[in-house]
Amino acid sequence: MRILVLGGTRFVGRHLVEAARAGGHAVTVFNRGRTPLPWDGLEQLAGDRETGDLESLRGREWDACLDVNGYLPQQVRASAALLRDRVARYAFISTASVYALPGTPPIDETGDVHPVPAQEPDAVAPELYGPLKVACEQEVERAFPGRALILRPGIVAGPYDPTNRFAWWVERVARGGEMLGPGAPSSRVQLVDGRDLAQFATALIGAQATGLFNVCGAPSTFGELLAACASGTGSDARPTWVSEQLLLDAGVEPFDELPLWLPDEPDNRAFYSFSNARARVAGLTLRPLSETARDTWAWIAAVRAGASPAPTPGGFVARGLPREREAALLADQRTALNTRSS
Repeated sequence: MRILVLGGTRFVGRHLVEAARAGGHAVTVFNRGRTPLPWDGLEQLAGDRETGDLESLRGREWDACLDVNGYLPQQVRASAALLRDRVARYAFISTASVYALPGTPPIDETGDVHPVPAQEPDAVAPELYGPLKVACEQEVERAFPGRALILRPGIVAGPYDPTNRFAWWVERVARGGEMLGPGAPSSRVQLVDGRDLAQFATALIGAQATGLFNVCGAPSTFGELLAACASGTGSDARPTWVSEQLLLDAGVEPFDELPLWLPDEPDNRAFYSFSNARARVAGLTLRPLSETARDTWAWIAAVRAGASPAPTPGGFVARGLPREREAALLADQRTALNTRSS
């Protein structure tokens, strides 16, 4: 098949291009051309969705379009309108953040979604990320009735990830020794490897599938996550579980200072409880989290050694606890335990 990828040079987009090429498809990428392509013989069309420059797409036809960098409805509306009669199917990478939480876990594709914003903004604010993706989905479905494929991934992990959410834990576990475990071993988390998402997406495109799918890993725990990171990196790290209340009282910022970790509240439990049942029936396969950790660690090592490009111009996103703050929190946890036992 001839597949057009809107985006395609970073993280999920890169995995999508690699999966499509591995499947024997002819791939064209459309982007601003600012990131060197790591593949030989790949067609690249230059343009910019932010400024509305779609000229290089005119006069061309593809069997499918895979939109991986549509965040604003006006941008998706423009690309969908131009490609409506030039591609047979339009696949849109959305997000599980479209769902209005808490909902009723496990949240499947029938779950309530956010209302779209009353006005279309010119930029994506964090609180509008989910609602704007709902609006983008609607633009795709409006332009491609019966020909749209909408994929809603949860948190994506693996090599090339610029967010440093999962990668921070991999690197911290690899350092070994005593380390902070957030809350309790049963604290919830849910990840999907970007390569599993990409392979599923390209398989659906090849099968000319349409419809809506959550693309998520199985609900997991931080105990399992840290164990997988230890297995994948060969680390001797030993987590000491610091209570949720102590972390919150100390002003630790969930999801930022402790990437992926969220307090045990209804909205957060729902956020890590998305159903992947429909996708599994359609062929989604999931690799072990230890394999994701192993390959992420190999990629991090290559980046640190200069053998692989940094995930962002400034390097890795600055997430995670500084060592001194982690040590202080571990000391506070020991003090709290000694006080209770005395």
